[in-house]
Amino acid sequence: MEAIDSACHLPKTNQRNSRKVSANALTPDELKTLLLDVASEKSSEAFTTLFNYFAPKIRSYGLRHLRAEGHAMELVQETMILVWRKAHLFDHNKGAASTWIFTVMRNVSFDMLRKVKSNREDTLSNDIWPLLDGDEGVQEEEAVQGQLHSQLLSYIDRLPDLQQQVVRGVYLKQLTHQELADQLDVPLGTIKSRLRLGLQKLRSHLEVDND
Repeated sequence: MEAIDSACHLPKTNQRNSRKVSANALTPDELKTLLLDVASEKSSEAFTTLFNYFAPKIRSYGLRHLRAEGHAMELVQETMILVWRKAHLFDHNKGAASTWIFTVMRNVSFDMLRKVKSNREDTLSNDIWPLLDGDEGVQEEEAVQGQLHSQLLSYIDRLPDLQQQVVRGVYLKQLTHQELADQLDVPLGTIKSRLRLGLQKLRSHLEVDND
């Protein structure tokens, strides 16, 4: 835990270094190697490099979704603590290190949002859609976004037909709840209910496949 204790206090003392590492984008293979080193050897050096690289990205995501600096930094710390503890669960055959770490981040963000938001549907949808916002225009970020989007589409295909229809209508076709209700000739409450159930099942699929 020594690596976490030192790395998780970067916000004031080492944030400048974090930006340098982020600007000098590491390749997917380098990120994979670093995460595997954390998993197999508990390498403090590898973890610190990962922390410096991902901390600004996670903080940026946290500021957009959690709306407060304190929450954003808590998201950074909680995400990277889980990366340290659960690195052995990373399977490089299933996806990139970035995808795995951003999935951990999203799950932590969901738990934090659930504490500060009262609307269950908004909590689910805001955290799942989008999985990642474009951050700095870095090519690797775009690749991760595409990979996560494809993953999410495959999960939508698993939903029951009625829930899939509503999720696709609202999030892929950008229809309002009322427009979709009119189009399907069902009550507005039915749309909201199906959407909520569909998002809950999407969340469940994401957790099962990425835990």
